[in-house]
Amino acid sequence: MADAILVVNAGSSSLKFQVFELEADALTVRFRGLIDGMGTRPNFAVKDAAGASVVDRPLSAAEGGDPASCLAFLGAWLREAVTGSEVVGVGHRVVHGGARYSAPVRVDAQLLAELEKFVPLAPLHQPHNLAPIRALMASRPELPQVACFDTAFHRTQPIEAALFALPRHYYDEGVLRYGFHGLSYEYIAAQLPRVAPEIAAGRVVVAHLGSGVSMCALERGRSVCSTMGFTALDGCPMGTRCGELDPGVVIYLGRERGMSFDAIEALLYKKSGLLGISGVSNDMRDLLASDAPGARLAVDFFVYRIACELGSLAAALGGIDGIVFTAGVGENSALIRARICERSAWLGLALDTDANTSGGPRISRAGSRVSAWVIPTNEELMIARHTRELLAQAAAGKPQRESARAAPVQDASIRHGYGL
Repeated sequence: MADAILVVNAGSSSLKFQVFELEADALTVRFRGLIDGMGTRPNFAVKDAAGASVVDRPLSAAEGGDPASCLAFLGAWLREAVTGSEVVGVGHRVVHGGARYSAPVRVDAQLLAELEKFVPLAPLHQPHNLAPIRALMASRPELPQVACFDTAFHRTQPIEAALFALPRHYYDEGVLRYGFHGLSYEYIAAQLPRVAPEIAAGRVVVAHLGSGVSMCALERGRSVCSTMGFTALDGCPMGTRCGELDPGVVIYLGRERGMSFDAIEALLYKKSGLLGISGVSNDMRDLLASDAPGARLAVDFFVYRIACELGSLAAALGGIDGIVFTAGVGENSALIRARICERSAWLGLALDTDANTSGGPRISRAGSRVSAWVIPTNEELMIARHTRELLAQAAAGKPQRESARAAPVQDASIRHGYGL
């Protein structure tokens, strides 16, 4: 019987999953699926590796009312559908791992308690990432689970990239720039030697442009700076999140407008970004199709801010060899890519219009000093790889990598050479 790995990416009302079969050293997708409308009008949809629909049907409240019922239903379905294979481990996307975890780690009760502390730093993601882990620990305690963190990839950043200009003890207590979308950046870094070998060992900015948006500066495939900071609010404007904001605005909203912390949080996370500026939609496709002035302004602002962040990250790198577009907007909107590249021509970036229209992978001209690329991301495959590695280590009786349970953040100052 072949072994299989289940990858889970849970949100507030949805649970995305993929099933990978282990074949020698390869990971092969068996199914991709989604339980959407959890708790309200749940629906279960699955496609096979070729993209053909396997099932698409509504679920009852008992089947899809919460993460526990969704997982119970999914487990029963998998036992019937994944014939000839046995799920031997589950890998989870967990948005926040803090400064302590610089690599994926096997889940236990202690880890789960530690990760609960980061809920206030990622309120849109962390509670929902942890819910299926908790449900599986209760129903299948013998099944190994692996947490893969979106923050882990950025732990290679130097202290000057992670620090805020606050009294030093706040940094020592964990108030620092964590960075996010790390699983996406890690996957892109792994793809560069194959897709774009001429820049793989150089200075590259990756633009993860989706509903959530961030950018990361890579040097030799390692993160040295990123646009997101202490939370996933910072940096570039997003679908409903504000991005960069003068902290004085928060003080003003509370003191002068009488807004509560909960109201400010809802404003910044759910009512701002492209939705807030446009008054039309948080979806770039809707904005590009709209003639509304607010929609045009939101697109213009988005392009402007991405181009500004690109220049900033190029400065952090001391120069730039290439830019990679990825995620939903980055992979699929030739117009947004073109407008960003046009604004960034001063860096030495010359766009190949035909290549950009066809989707690349290379979308810059042959003589362009800075090359531009489109590389689809695959966070689920990255999670499956990490899960397979930790399962193999456990089978061989090896301990987890030391970096998985790294030193607390206050010790980072010693590694960077900045004593207390």
